[in-house]
Amino acid sequence: MLSYYFQGVMLGLALILPLGPQNAFVLNQGVRRQFHIMTAALCSLSDMVLICAGIFGGSALLTQSPLLLNLVTWGGVAFLLWYGFGALRIACNRNLSLADETVAKQSRWRIVATMMAVTWLNPHVYLDTFVVLGSLGSQLPQAARGWFAFGTISASLAWFFGLALLAASLSPVLRTVAAQRIINLLVGVIMWFIAFRLAQQGIAGFH
Repeated sequence: MLSYYFQGVMLGLALILPLGPQNAFVLNQGVRRQFHIMTAALCSLSDMVLICAGIFGGSALLTQSPLLLNLVTWGGVAFLLWYGFGALRIACNRNLSLADETVAKQSRWRIVATMMAVTWLNPHVYLDTFVVLGSLGSQLPQAARGWFAFGTISASLAWFFGLALLAASLSPVLRTVAAQRIINLLVGVIMWFIAFRLAQQGIAGFH
């Protein structure tokens, strides 16, 4: 059964490593050292729920409902455009330190709400967990699915906590004005690029 566990670990890392909304948000919270452990824990918990739902049968809900898939896609496009705009606005702000102080005053619950939106309004999360993991999990023996899911969840836990702790340890370097400007510029561009690709997929789905 360990072979199924390590298959889950490797596939989980392959799906989670590319920079997306979740990773960008965890990275930013780590750099600011603001509830970064809580953010990593909530991202991991959300992934755990989605991974289990995808592997143990939830994939049919998404793949058999074009309307639901379109709602998730266009909701994700809107959120990514908004999130990217916020990052680009900070990057282009001449008084970046003032913008950073404004961000630092965000409440715990606002950070939780943003994290939930970053995770649950991101269509790629559903495609990864429900479509990719769901299709692979359905081909495994029933007894092996638990080990496969555990391996994927382990990868998620290791990645998010590792990213948050690494970003926090590098915070003195990454909190400079130049570094913050570059980070927010990259995050904004990546979020808009993902939104553009999702919009293309959404438009193609109508044809």
